[in-house]
Amino acid sequence: MRLADSHCHLNYKGLIEDQQTVLEHARAVGVTAMLNIATRESEWDAVLATAEAQPDVWATVGIHPHEADQHPHVDTAKLVARARHPRIVGIGESGLDYYYDHSDRARQQASFRAHIAAARETQLPLIVHTRDAEDDTLSILGEELGKGGYPGVIHCFTASGAFADAALAMGLYISISGIVTFKNARDLQETAARLPIERLLIETDAPFLAPVPHRGKTAEPAHVADTCRFLAALRGDDPEDLAETTRRNFHTLFAKTCR
Repeated sequence: MRLADSHCHLNYKGLIEDQQTVLEHARAVGVTAMLNIATRESEWDAVLATAEAQPDVWATVGIHPHEADQHPHVDTAKLVARARHPRIVGIGESGLDYYYDHSDRARQQASFRAHIAAARETQLPLIVHTRDAEDDTLSILGEELGKGGYPGVIHCFTASGAFADAALAMGLYISISGIVTFKNARDLQETAARLPIERLLIETDAPFLAPVPHRGKTAEPAHVADTCRFLAALRGDDPEDLAETTRRNFHTLFAKTCR
């Protein structure tokens, strides 16, 4: 089985303390690619340094919506400039989070649009975070799409089936996390079962959201294998085939990983 973890935070507490062992665990179960996600400017250098040191790890540059209030100076030009580095392969994560509202909603929206513009200019995939903000997320994605196309993925998908359909219609990919293995995730499971396999990615969002049978523990990129097996059973797919297809999808979307 060969797998890609399309979204993890290798420099976060819980993983950074023994990062090399975490990487070895992932490789032992067949993970051949990991995307190390940035969420605030202060961590950009460290996230990138891990990608520079590990041939199977790549990085992104971005500001999480929780951090939007603290980063009004991070505009499209700054994102584009940092994204020129060969190990930076995506823009984000960015988006809207109205569940916690840690940042002003207007500021979140402005930051989101700046990230979309950077994705449009660089043609690097936009990594979208959305929580309790389906309408505004789709509205902004659609308005910005009208200005020119950009690749992207809805990360850690937990939204409605209708949202999934709209995102797919915009040409976006959808990434499924360990949440799909939770007993109370019936709606998500129904949507995940019908997603087109050619637009599907799998992620851990490690160190968060460890899938069953690891729930309650610190998630690691190695756990993407557990999510893959569960998702394959849910969809009636062969686990090896699903792993390989989602791995190829990762490299298709994040095309800079193939350079």
